[in-house]
Amino acid sequence: MAAYIIRRLLILPIILIGVTILIFGMLQVLGPVERSALYVRDIPKNEHQVDAIITRYGLDKPFYVQYWNWLVGTVDGATGERVGGVLRGDLGYSRTGREPVIDVLLRRFPATLELAAWAMVPVIGLGIWIGAKAALNHNKPFDQVARVLAILGWSFPTFVFALLMLLVFYAKLDWFQPGQLSTQFSQEVLQPGFTQYTHMMTIDSLLNLRFDIFLDSLRHLIMPVTTLMVIEVALLLKITRSSMLEEMRQDYVTTARAKGLPEKMVVNRHIRRNALIPVITVAGLTLAGLMGGVVITETVFNYPGIGSWAAAAAVSLDVLSMLGYALFTAVLLVIANLIVDVMYAVLDPRVRLS
Repeated sequence: MAAYIIRRLLILPIILIGVTILIFGMLQVLGPVERSALYVRDIPKNEHQVDAIITRYGLDKPFYVQYWNWLVGTVDGATGERVGGVLRGDLGYSRTGREPVIDVLLRRFPATLELAAWAMVPVIGLGIWIGAKAALNHNKPFDQVARVLAILGWSFPTFVFALLMLLVFYAKLDWFQPGQLSTQFSQEVLQPGFTQYTHMMTIDSLLNLRFDIFLDSLRHLIMPVTTLMVIEVALLLKITRSSMLEEMRQDYVTTARAKGLPEKMVVNRHIRRNALIPVITVAGLTLAGLMGGVVITETVFNYPGIGSWAAAAAVSLDVLSMLGYALFTAVLLVIANLIVDVMYAVLDPRVRLS
């Protein structure tokens, strides 16, 4: 197992280098003059200022030199100061967030992580349970209902379902509200008496023993979490059901039953264990996608995560913010793939020897 994990870790830097080259290559669509405007907060007043910015960041140099400077930074000839550098955490200035891109990511990511965590627990639990139960009751009423629900859930556009949730539960019934907190509590959490340990409201409110803020944050999570659940549960349900049915037809299952093993043992130790392998792939990538910011859901519900910020950056043509978001989500996906590979090895020992 250790050798398998080491091999995957050695591949990780190569993949990340390829990702950064691809993302930086997207920036080369713009010319040096256009790119120079991305590195400053105010529009340069004259040609000399533009030329100075191009020289400072080496925007007129060959691609490989620009990539290296973008990755590790470059030394300003006038001041001797090292400027830029993705590895140094300098992703540029976000015009949309009105602060450096890295600061926007760090400030907004806890909210997205909180949303993803609350969504993934029921998504994985319900998706796998319903999918497995549907497969074990193949062509019976439970299976038929599950298949219809899966088709409806997966076919429903996210933004349509989100707008319906707002229409019914906010505009009509006024049970839940968009955003992360009510106006009153949004002001209270910024006061000195409230300590933000993790910047995730449900956790910080409990750590501060503010159960009223905890309940309010839960109310604001219900609509976005439900919206995410409808789509993702349907997907995991379909994958789990198909995988379980395929494993149930394998010869080793027939052999296990012929030996007289209890049906519960056959299902839990043989069928379900092998059926979970493709499910892990979908669940891992789903979690990475959620943590990368569910753009539509956060935008519709005015949720202050990195997804809604990325949508605002795209509308405003904030190139550096979009590149920073793309790099961030790409790194999350690479890490998720690594975790999925390790889980493969845990579930299927044959993977370790391949």
